[in-house]
Amino acid sequence: MSKGKRMQEMLEAKGISPGDLVEVTSSGGRIFRGVVMPHHEFSGESVVTIKLDSGYNVGIDLSDTGSLKLVSKAEPRRAHKREIPRDKTKKTVSVISTGGTIASYVDYRTGAVHPAISAEEMVFSVPELLDICNIRAEVLCSVLSENMKKENWTQLAERVCEHLNSGSVGCIIPHGTDTLGFTAAALSFSLSNITAPVVLVGSQRSSDRPSSDATSNLLSAARLCTGADLGEIVVLMHATTDDDALSIHRATRARKNHSSRRDAFQSVNEPPLGHIDAGGITLREEHIVRAKGKVEVDARFEEEVALLNFYPGLSAERFRRSVEGAKGVVIAGTGLGHVSQGIIAEISSLTRSGTAVCVTTQCIWGSANLNVYSTGRDMQSAGAIPLDDMLSETAYVKLSWVLARTRDPDEVRKMMRNNMRGEMTERRIL
Repeated sequence: MSKGKRMQEMLEAKGISPGDLVEVTSSGGRIFRGVVMPHHEFSGESVVTIKLDSGYNVGIDLSDTGSLKLVSKAEPRRAHKREIPRDKTKKTVSVISTGGTIASYVDYRTGAVHPAISAEEMVFSVPELLDICNIRAEVLCSVLSENMKKENWTQLAERVCEHLNSGSVGCIIPHGTDTLGFTAAALSFSLSNITAPVVLVGSQRSSDRPSSDATSNLLSAARLCTGADLGEIVVLMHATTDDDALSIHRATRARKNHSSRRDAFQSVNEPPLGHIDAGGITLREEHIVRAKGKVEVDARFEEEVALLNFYPGLSAERFRRSVEGAKGVVIAGTGLGHVSQGIIAEISSLTRSGTAVCVTTQCIWGSANLNVYSTGRDMQSAGAIPLDDMLSETAYVKLSWVLARTRDPDEVRKMMRNNMRGEMTERRIL
């Protein structure tokens, strides 16, 4: 009999199911008390996982002499729909969820974390939002951010436009952090004449953990929407690992620079637009204020655009296969944006065939500059378009947006070199 089967039979024999409160004694004699979590494929075959009162999960191996005792059964979950209350004295903020850690809630019956699948679940996962404003909520999609597609960007931009034009004083977009920067940039290019803050927020820690940043990020986003004269797309995340302040980042400059820290996002090549703390909201003079009239949307994106890093040893053949069929290519080059001579020849071939080739730097800070060395000048002669200090992710989004409007090489170059949404520094110190 497999250990996994033996564990399953042990739980069934004791009448234990996910959500029940149990007491577990490890083979070393330590006693743990917590709620049984659902078993998943990566759990050890003889390991029971429980959620402690602290909010953390612990796995205990019962393969040897450990024991398990039922303390109490979980109460059955009662399904009932709750209406989102409205207060006529408060402003209305829209929340459009796309999924991710921040759009999940804790099922306190089982201790498991689930994606919110309805507007009501999303709002009542952080009921303190209703102390700040009325909430108009919808779940656009519920996907891991790595599964976001350009069609999702289009749908999201259109929904944001509709919400703002229907009277919302701001729009909060809960989003998975891994590709949040791409979506933020997509909204920046898609929306114009923005009448209110559009705030993308994520969470690095799930809502079942004591260190979760989900609630503080959402509440701060609501404060920004109701209390700031801001008319642009921004990313709002922790400024430090503490809960004392959050940074407001311009969408086209925001980048996730750490895989797990709560202050993972930074504004690259410029300071944050502002901060939120207990003392209020502070914005730099360079921020864009709320526009008058109606928000406009144009959210078309070319699908056949490639983004790739140059690396030592990249052969012309492999490069050619990587960009086959692409109507536009963004190359993140080394240092000032350089590639090898063999790749320069491929760039020339691409541009002669009408494929736009743009160049950024792999470095986080600084700028691509193809005027310093002969390699860069050769790249320009081959038709490469240098994008200065634009983020590679933003460049990919912008090129996709531009190519959906024109394929004329001169017009593409002009639009890519034009600072449209604060994505490039017009004057900089090298």
